[in-house]
Amino acid sequence: MYLKKVGGPRAVKLPGGQMMTRADLPDPKIKRWVASRKAAVVRAVIGGLLLQEEALAIYGLTEEEFTAWKRAVDRHGVAGLKATRLQKYRQL
Repeated sequence: MYLKKVGGPRAVKLPGGQMMTRADLPDPKIKRWVASRKAAVVRAVIGGLLLQEEALAIYGLTEEEFTAWKRAVDRHGVAGLKATRLQKYRQL
């Protein structure tokens, strides 16, 4: 078994003590972004598994979109990324 060379670490330890690897990241061709997939990308950037610029390029995100995800996670946790809760959290 051969491992593909990647820039940066293959696995990182997140602030909560969990391990995260590149295999835990969503597929780059993803069309439907659910809260758990958004949270995985945000956690990868915060934990140092991906650089923000790398995440933006891989997933085709804008800087504004990623910043909104990160802010939602910081303020409300993963629940803040759910589309059904978006209106409630915008009012706060």
